[in-house]
Amino acid sequence: MLDLHTGSASDCSGVSRRTFLRLGGLAAFGLGLPQYLQARAEAPAAKAKAKRCILMWMQGGPSHIDTFDPKPDAPAEIRGEFGTIPTTLPGVRFTDVVPMLAKQTDKLAVIRGHDPKNGSHGTADHLMMSGHKFNASLPFPCFGSVVAKERGYVDGMLPFVQLGRSIDRRFNGGIAGFLGDQFNPFEVPDDPSSATFKVRDLAVSTDAERIRLDRRYAMLADLENYQKTVEAPGVVKARDEFYEKAHGIITGPAAKKAFDLGQETEKTRERYGKNSLGQGCLLARRLVEAGVQFVTVTDGGWDTHTNNFKSLKDRLMPRVDRGLSALVEDLDARGLLDDTLVVWFGDFGRTPKVNPTAGRDHWATAGVAVMAGGGLKVGQVVGRTNALAEVVTDTPVSPQDIAATIYTTLGVNLHTWYKAQDGRPIELCPEGKPVKELIG
Repeated sequence: MLDLHTGSASDCSGVSRRTFLRLGGLAAFGLGLPQYLQARAEAPAAKAKAKRCILMWMQGGPSHIDTFDPKPDAPAEIRGEFGTIPTTLPGVRFTDVVPMLAKQTDKLAVIRGHDPKNGSHGTADHLMMSGHKFNASLPFPCFGSVVAKERGYVDGMLPFVQLGRSIDRRFNGGIAGFLGDQFNPFEVPDDPSSATFKVRDLAVSTDAERIRLDRRYAMLADLENYQKTVEAPGVVKARDEFYEKAHGIITGPAAKKAFDLGQETEKTRERYGKNSLGQGCLLARRLVEAGVQFVTVTDGGWDTHTNNFKSLKDRLMPRVDRGLSALVEDLDARGLLDDTLVVWFGDFGRTPKVNPTAGRDHWATAGVAVMAGGGLKVGQVVGRTNALAEVVTDTPVSPQDIAATIYTTLGVNLHTWYKAQDGRPIELCPEGKPVKELIG
């Protein structure tokens, strides 16, 4: 049915979350006020280098030491169990669990200077995906929601899609926040590597299913009639337009085709990896190719307090190595990489010292992020950590700076102003600065 799901996740807190935001309960805020329009008029659009973005979110926090910032000369309790391998960049080494990506570093920008400034689940999802610290009274919009607001619908496709539910929503991570629920992602919770994978409401194949969908839409419209009597005309108009577009998209052929992985060859599907992350990367490529502006691909299980090395070697990193390398390679071959920004990161880094259960715990002062495409200056490593991977010692990059880099690459002005629920003017990205090493 016409739902926007807001996620389910679990981590070391032991808390499971699954919430749903029904379209019938959407709450749009005063975004059409004269003051808002004036503020937007004073914020001219930046020149976009990228038309679209794919964000790969590794929920739980990937270890920087055991992936893209190894410390082979550190003591054993720091360097861990993995060896290192050379990359295509002179003097730059990765751990030996990413052999495919090591051969593609000419297309990557590895941010070893990433300083997460946070070591807590939930608040990390909000901070890393919005560039704002968590504020209980003011949920900030994530990147995808801002892009949906700024860009809207292209080629009859949904502007913002989330694949998987591995995002912690407790502190408003990955949602539209004060922009209004109509800019939340269209969430696809099912595993795209499953033989029975289909997207609910896009897989309308019989007359009976179409009738049921139309009936639900009509009922939803009836429920909204009451709210029309108490809400501002601008809010009602925005919501009605959203319903019409959403209904038209899910009953049309374009989205159904874009989500159909069966149109890919078996060789291509194998190249990406027959798992949820790999097929999610392939699906993301199909979606941006079809006109989706922002896709978040989520992957869980990165909170490796125990058995860190086994988890990374057997499951987590082979999926990333195959899926991310295939995505970059495929986008490049199709002529899409230059105007498609690809971003990979998670909550924070992991402790430099291995704990007694062969795991690594939360670490707030060092992490790693990887970017590709989008017209960035790639084939480089930005920043460094000290010999024990404890702190950033050169070219620190904060979550706010990552946000500024993403927005600038996508042509979204950092000084765009919005109206919050209580009428306050809110600047999109007041603290972050684009990473100058990446943006010309």
